[in-house]
Amino acid sequence: MTFTTVSPKFQIVIPKEIRERLNIVPGEKIQFVIINGHLEIIPIRPIESYRGIYPNMDTSNYRDEEDREI
Repeated sequence: MTFTTVSPKFQIVIPKEIRERLNIVPGEKIQFVIINGHLEIIPIRPIESYRGIYPNMDTSNYRDEEDREI
């Protein structure tokens, strides 16, 4: 189990073990979500980073035409 301490400025350091396991890099955005009274930290990755899952997916225009009709 890994622990960290909240600083007087309410900052935390993500432990190295966690950063390496989740491939979190400096400057990357993360999202904080409260679920059932506990905090989850979710790295926000660009859609292009999922290209290995769907190698032929075109990410340049991933919304349907009908979504744009207003």
